[in-house]
Amino acid sequence: MSKKIAIVFGGSRGIGAACVKKLNEDGFDVAYTYVSSEPDAVTAAAGTRVQGYKVDITKPEEVAKVFADVAKDFGGAPSCVLANAGINVPPGPMAQFDPDNFRKLVEVNIVGAFNILAEAARQVADNGTIIATTTSLVRNAVPGVGPYSATKAAVECLIRSMSKELAGRGVRVNGVAPGPVDTDLFRAGKNEEALKRSAAMSPLNRVGQPEEIAEVVAFLASDKASWVLGQIVQPNGGMI
Repeated sequence: MSKKIAIVFGGSRGIGAACVKKLNEDGFDVAYTYVSSEPDAVTAAAGTRVQGYKVDITKPEEVAKVFADVAKDFGGAPSCVLANAGINVPPGPMAQFDPDNFRKLVEVNIVGAFNILAEAARQVADNGTIIATTTSLVRNAVPGVGPYSATKAAVECLIRSMSKELAGRGVRVNGVAPGPVDTDLFRAGKNEEALKRSAAMSPLNRVGQPEEIAEVVAFLASDKASWVLGQIVQPNGGMI
């Protein structure tokens, strides 16, 4: 049986790093990307490989190079691509929202995601999977995060269309839209009171863990999800 290869864009920390670990445990050779300083080496499961690649996802030529390098280094096309790379900026009401910050969100979260998804549509193996992480905040309006949520809503539109476009090749395209998850990105700029408010959004009165999201991603990447196509799965503890 040929090796399963996964590419995790945005896999050096948080949810992405948990996905790298889980997919590797499930038997994938995993390539992952990072933006700046190279993260610590990941210990791969027996008989598998894990390797990092530096990329700026806002540059389509760099995204294409990752796919080319992975094909050369791992010996084949990816059967799973996870578009997880993204950023957030300080929240704020529309009347005071920094337009430069909105442009940053658009460049990374929409243009960057477009670059990943478009190249994945060209390069993923037949009968493979493409998954994008978005956010449950697309459907649960919270003051101050409208611009961020809007960029993730755009990604959901892209993957829904892709799911129809690639179905003829047996490629399944889905999204994972978590609620609040305990990562460095989530904690940035939040005091204890803000963290408690986030936990209270779930009737379980806690935020999620990266590993819980990785389990959902791994399910969608597996044959167990063979009948799941064009869906936005929301692991959010009942927030919505």
